[in-house]
Amino acid sequence: MLSKMLAIKSVMKQRQPRFLVSLKVSYSTYKPAQPLSVKDINQKTVHAKYAVRGKIPIIADELNDLIKKNPSSHGLPFSKIVNANIGNPQQLDQKPLTWYRQVLSILQYPAIADAVDYPEDVKERARVILENIGSIGAYSHSQGAPYIRQSIANFIEKRDGGYPSNPNNIFLTSGASTAVSYLLQILSSNEKSGFLIPIPQYPLYTATIALNNAVPIGYYLDEKNHWSTDPEQIRSLILENKQKGIDIKALVVINPGNPTGSILSKQDIIELIDIAAEYGIVLIADEVYQENVFKGKFLSMKKVLNELTEQEPETYEHVQLASLHSTSKGVSGECGQRGGYMELIGFKTEVKDVVFKLASINLCSVVSGQALMELMINPPQEGDPSWELYRAETSSIHNDLEIRADLLYRAFLEMEDVKCNKPTGAMYIFPKLDFSPEKYRKLFMRAEQSNLQVDDIYCIELLENTGICCVPGNGFGQVEGTYHLRTTFLPPGKEWIDRWMEFHQSFIKKYTS
Repeated sequence: MLSKMLAIKSVMKQRQPRFLVSLKVSYSTYKPAQPLSVKDINQKTVHAKYAVRGKIPIIADELNDLIKKNPSSHGLPFSKIVNANIGNPQQLDQKPLTWYRQVLSILQYPAIADAVDYPEDVKERARVILENIGSIGAYSHSQGAPYIRQSIANFIEKRDGGYPSNPNNIFLTSGASTAVSYLLQILSSNEKSGFLIPIPQYPLYTATIALNNAVPIGYYLDEKNHWSTDPEQIRSLILENKQKGIDIKALVVINPGNPTGSILSKQDIIELIDIAAEYGIVLIADEVYQENVFKGKFLSMKKVLNELTEQEPETYEHVQLASLHSTSKGVSGECGQRGGYMELIGFKTEVKDVVFKLASINLCSVVSGQALMELMINPPQEGDPSWELYRAETSSIHNDLEIRADLLYRAFLEMEDVKCNKPTGAMYIFPKLDFSPEKYRKLFMRAEQSNLQVDDIYCIELLENTGICCVPGNGFGQVEGTYHLRTTFLPPGKEWIDRWMEFHQSFIKKYTS
C-alpha cells in the first residue's frame, strides 16, 4: 500500500503543470515595485485637516493604549483619558434612551416582538415602521424611506408653527456630515468657488472645502457679544472676494454654535437671510444642536425665512436654504447610528436632481439610522405606555448637561487669565486663554522654539498631566493673536474639572515665575 502511494506521488510530481514552473522563474525576472507613498496620492486629502481628531487626540489614544496594556504600571499621573475633544455622548457614559433601543431591537430582529416584555407602543411603532419600510437590512429609496421623510416633514411643520414641509424636499443622510459633503461637492464648481464659514468653525467645513479644491472665507463671530454675527463684515468679505474673482456659493451658519455654545438671535438670522437674498448665495443651516438649548430659544432658519417671505415674497422667494439635523446630538447622543436629514428649500428641481444622484451613488443612507431619526422626531406622547420613562430619561440628560455646562463655565471664570462666554446651547465651551507675551514670556519663547502655538502647548500639557483631551482653538479658527480651546462638558462628575483647575494653577506658575 505504501509503495503504491509513493508511486502515485511520483507520477503527480512529473505531471505538475508547466505554468507553475514558469511562474517560479518569472518571479525572479523583475524587481518588485514599491508601495505608494504619500506623494503619489491626492494631495487634497493629504493636506485636509480635522482638528477634532487631530494630533492631540492621537496622542490621547496612544496614552489610552498604554494605560490598557499596563493598568498598574503605566507611569502616568492619571488612570483614565477624558475625551472632552469631541461631542460623543455615549462614549462619555450617557445612557441610550430605552425607547430608541427597544424599538430598534425589534427592527433588527422582528421575531423577538412576541417574546419580549416591551410596552405596547414600542411594539406598535416597530410594527408600523416595518410595514412601511420593510427590513432595515434592505436598501431604502435613495432619498430615504418615504414614510420616514413624511414623518420628518410633519415634525418640521409642527416645530415651525404650521409652515408646511414637503417630504420630497427632504433627504435622509448618514449623519449631518454626509449632507455637508453633498452640498459642498455640488456647489464647488471650480477652484474659484468660495464658502463663507463662521470663525471659529467646526473643522468639517474647512476639511470638506479643501477636499473639493474650493476657497474657505472666514467671517469672524463677535466674542465680546456672545459670538453674534456681524453682517457688515460678511458683506465686506463678499465684495472683497468678488474683486478677487471668487464666486461665493454658500454661507454656512452653525446654530446653536459649535464650538462656541452660543445661540443666534432672530435679528442675527434675519440679517443672514437678507445677505443670501441680496447676493443669491445658498444658506447652509447646520442646526444639529437645536435640542441642546439651556438659555434662550432656538429658532430655525426656515421658520424665520417663511415669516419674511410672507411679509415680502418678492424679496425672499428665491432664497435657497439647506437645513441639517442629526440623531447624534440633542438628548439622543446616537452618534454611531449615523442618522440625519437635510431639507432643501428654494432649490431648482435640476439642482435637487443632482443631490439625488449623489444619494443614489451611495445607494441610501443607513436604514437603521433612518428609523432612529423617525423615533427622535416622533417620540412617545403623554399617555403612551413609554411616555413616563422617556420623559424621565430625556429630562435627566438635559438637566445633567445644563448642570455640567454651568460647573465648567464657573471653573473657567475662576481660572487666572481665562475669559469665557456662558454656553447657552450645544455641548461645548470655547474659553479664551488670555495670555499676553509680556506676562507669559517663557510660554511664548517655548512656542516659537517648538513651532507650536500657545494653545497647542496648553492642551498638550493638560493632556499629559491630567488625561483631559481637548482641542486648541487654532484648529477651529480664531482672531490672530488670540488663543482658545474647545472642550465639551459631556464628561460626568466634577473630579476632572477640579484636576483641570489644579493643572491651570501649576501651568500659570510654570510660565510666569
